[in-house]
Amino acid sequence: MAPRSALNLRRDAETLAAPFPPLLAEAERVAAIVAQGVHGRRRSGQGETFWQYRNYDSSDAANRIDWRRSARADNLYVRETEWEAANTVWMWRDGNSGMDWTSNKALPSKQERASVILMALASLLMRAGERCAVLGESERPRTGRAGLEQITYSLATSTGQKEHLSADIPPHARLVLASDFLESPAVWTEQLARFSARPARGVMLHVIDPAEESFPYRGRMKMSFPGGKLLQPLIVGRAEKAQEAYRDKFEAHKAAIADSATRLGWTVITHHTDQPATRALTALYNAFSLERR
Repeated sequence: MAPRSALNLRRDAETLAAPFPPLLAEAERVAAIVAQGVHGRRRSGQGETFWQYRNYDSSDAANRIDWRRSARADNLYVRETEWEAANTVWMWRDGNSGMDWTSNKALPSKQERASVILMALASLLMRAGERCAVLGESERPRTGRAGLEQITYSLATSTGQKEHLSADIPPHARLVLASDFLESPAVWTEQLARFSARPARGVMLHVIDPAEESFPYRGRMKMSFPGGKLLQPLIVGRAEKAQEAYRDKFEAHKAAIADSATRLGWTVITHHTDQPATRALTALYNAFSLERR
């Protein structure tokens, strides 16, 4: 390989990986905050690892009594083991051009926020013994610290192509899809229906820039389409006159996405980029915790 080619490859690699360290640091900070406030996913079930002692109940078989522990107290105790059947959660973060947009330099882009939340979710899930994978980016589910490094790197640098949604996943897989979902609701209904046929289901993280929803603009506006270099910008004469109609259409779009998801057994969590990432992470983590109960 010529030196020039090697240098170009190195520069490309460094550019691709540049977002990873700051996003990972933010994800770990968010995960640490949420970890202090959420209940663990551990619960009793089939397994060999000791979990806890609890008081004997008349419905328990006599052979479940731990006589050694019971001899040290006035009550009878049952020894419980921990559930050891780990789930795999498959993640996807949309990489369309519009996800890079932000209405205010003080706010993160939708892609940055989605990456941070999914990276933090992977951290929480893998601490609890679950396995995670990134659709179209991970060849197999991973767990442990080394697995977390791989998963978070994939989420930070993923191109998030729509084709990744067609990646091979096992039946009954659990998924989390993070996007602004600005495409036609029919497109997402079709995609969710394909997942349901596996069968597979999960959570949609709907990431919204606040200006996308409120349309706070006034006067003459020149609006361009992200990634649409061949499309002519849209000129709006008096933006404030279009505000009400725009808001109504945006709300109708949100409702259509949510309705399709609900009918197909999916959960939708809406997150605005001007709100703390911890709120969305807590909701996501709790959504997957409820599925295990």
